[in-house]
Amino acid sequence: MIEQLQRLPGVGPKSAQRLALHILKRPEAEVEALAQALVDAKKQVGLCSVCFHLSAEPVCEICRNANRDNQTICVVADSRDVIALEKTREFKGKYHVLGGVISPIDGIGPEQLNVQPLVRRVSQQKPQEVILAISPSIEGETTTLYIGQLLKPFTKVTRIAFGLPVGGDLEYADEVTLARALEGRRELE
Repeated sequence: MIEQLQRLPGVGPKSAQRLALHILKRPEAEVEALAQALVDAKKQVGLCSVCFHLSAEPVCEICRNANRDNQTICVVADSRDVIALEKTREFKGKYHVLGGVISPIDGIGPEQLNVQPLVRRVSQQKPQEVILAISPSIEGETTTLYIGQLLKPFTKVTRIAFGLPVGGDLEYADEVTLARALEGRRELE
């Protein structure tokens, strides 16, 4: 059990041992419920046929929601990003999940990602704006630039601003973060 738990992201040997011991102390019905929930999730959860976000339905709840703005699509690397953006309650549009970022070192090119479905979607739906919300790593930058070039003929393409976290000190920020913070500045209201 410890070996299997260690395969989970962010779970090291000590955490795996703590989890295993905790599970062993729980009532059998509770452990069975956990095991069944894992099996059910694996069987039932797939990808939305429109945006590629995780969904137990063929089309996810966000894509089915008529109150969401169809004229704005936010492109993210994976479903964790959708969840993070949804927690802000700021974005009211639709999403498109790439399923990763371009990383030649890892053998991931645009063909392995949901890039072509995005291009088809944008060329057919003609949204007013596509927002690229991809983390600013080297791979993320490559992905952002590549997708930006593909989508510019169809619509306005923007990217989220990056900068200093709330509570962060200027002296501890790296040069790239400071440069992005300056680029993403906006007028005081």
